[in-house]
Amino acid sequence: MDIVTLLNLVLLVILIGLTAFFVGSEFAVVKIRMSRLDQLIAEGNKKAVMAKKVASDLDYYLSACQLGITVTALGLGALGKPTVERLMYPIFDFFAVSDALASAASYAIAFLLVTYLHVVVGEMAPKTLAIQFAEKMSLLLAPSLYWFGQIMKPFIWALNGAARVLLRLFGVQPAGHEQAYSEEELKIVMAQSYEGGAINETELSYMENVFSFDERVAKDIMVPRTELVTLDKDMPLKEIIEILDENNYTRYPVTEDGDKDRVLGFVSAKKMLPHIVAGRDWQLEEFILELPTVFEATGLQDALLHMQNARVHIALVADEYGGTAGMITMEDILEEIVGEIRDEFDADEVPDISKVNEDQYLINGRVLLKDLEERFGLSFDDSEEIDTIGGWIHFKSLGEVQPGETVTEDQTLWTVTEMDNQQIKQVMFHKQPTT
Repeated sequence: MDIVTLLNLVLLVILIGLTAFFVGSEFAVVKIRMSRLDQLIAEGNKKAVMAKKVASDLDYYLSACQLGITVTALGLGALGKPTVERLMYPIFDFFAVSDALASAASYAIAFLLVTYLHVVVGEMAPKTLAIQFAEKMSLLLAPSLYWFGQIMKPFIWALNGAARVLLRLFGVQPAGHEQAYSEEELKIVMAQSYEGGAINETELSYMENVFSFDERVAKDIMVPRTELVTLDKDMPLKEIIEILDENNYTRYPVTEDGDKDRVLGFVSAKKMLPHIVAGRDWQLEEFILELPTVFEATGLQDALLHMQNARVHIALVADEYGGTAGMITMEDILEEIVGEIRDEFDADEVPDISKVNEDQYLINGRVLLKDLEERFGLSFDDSEEIDTIGGWIHFKSLGEVQPGETVTEDQTLWTVTEMDNQQIKQVMFHKQPTT
C-alpha cells in the first residue's frame, strides 16, 4: 500500500469522524433543555456555560453543523472512488479487468461502502447517542462546535444570511431555542417524569394540584352556611366556653342577634383563652376583628391574596345576593395544593372519601361532583347548576330526602346514610347497584 492510499484512508476515517461530530452536535443542541443548562450553570458546571452559548444561538450553530456535514460529505465522495480504485487495482489487474469495467466497479463499491459508513457510523449512531444522552453529548461537543463556528464565521454568516433572505420570502422566521409549554403539555411532561422515576408520586400530586388550583373558586371548598359555628356578640360567657370546648376551632365568626347574614367579624379563641382562664371581666366585642369578604365565584388564588393582604386566616363567603354563603380558611386553600392537613384537633375527622371495600365508598355530602367524576370516571346528568353530591341526590329524589334514600344512575347506587335536618351529611357509593 503506497503512501497516497494510506493518506486517503486516514482522511476517510477523519471525515467520517467529523461527520459524526457535526451530526451529534446538531441533535444534541436541539434536544438539550435550556432550563437544565441553567441548573448546571448554577451548580458551577463550566462546560454548561459554553453549551448555553451554542444553544442560545441555535440558528447560527445549526448552520455551522450543516456546513460541516456538507463539506465532509463532499470530501467522502471525492476520496471514496480513487481510494477504492487504488485498493482494488491488484485484484482487477489479476483478473485482467478492463479499465472501463474497473472504473465502474470501483465507483459502485466506493459508493456502497462510503454510503454505509457515512449513514451508519457518521449519522445514525451519533444521532441516536445525541438524542438519548443529550446533556452529556452537549457538554462534550459544544466547546468544539463553538470554536468551529468562530473560525468559519465568514462562511457561515454568508450562507446563513442567504438562507434567511430566502426564508423571509416565505414568511418563515429563523429557528430559536426559546419554547413555551401549554398547561396540557406540562401535564404530559410531569406524567412522563413520574413514569421515568424523575419525580415521585407526592411531587406529581402537588404539581397537578397547582394546575387545578386556578380552576377552583371559593364556593368549591367553603364551609357552607349550615355548618358554620358562630358566636353571638351578646352571648353569655358560659355559653361561649361551651362552644369553644365542643368545637376546638381557633377562630369563630361573630353575628348580631344570631343572624348569620349579619356577621360583625371574627374572634380568635387563642386571644380570649387567657382572659377566660384568669377569670377577668371582659366583653366579646373587645376581641372582634374585621373579617374580609369574598364571593362564591372568587378564585382561590384571589381569595388567598385577599386574606394575605388583610393578614387573616379566615374570610366570609358571600352569595350573589350579599348574604352569607359560608366561610373559607387559609387551611382550606392550602389543602387544595398539599392535600389534607391534619392537626391534633382532627383526630376524629373522617376523610371526605373513605374506602369501605372494593365497590363501596363513604362520601361526604359536600364533595364536589367534578371531584367524583375525576376520581371514579363518572358522569352526572342534569348537573349544570349543581355542585355537590348531596345537592345532586336532592335533585334526583324530587322530594323530601330521608336516611336510607337511594338513587340509581348509570350502574351506580347512592344511599343516604346520614342527614342533619334536610342537609345530606354522608352518602354510601356503590360502584354496582345491588339487586
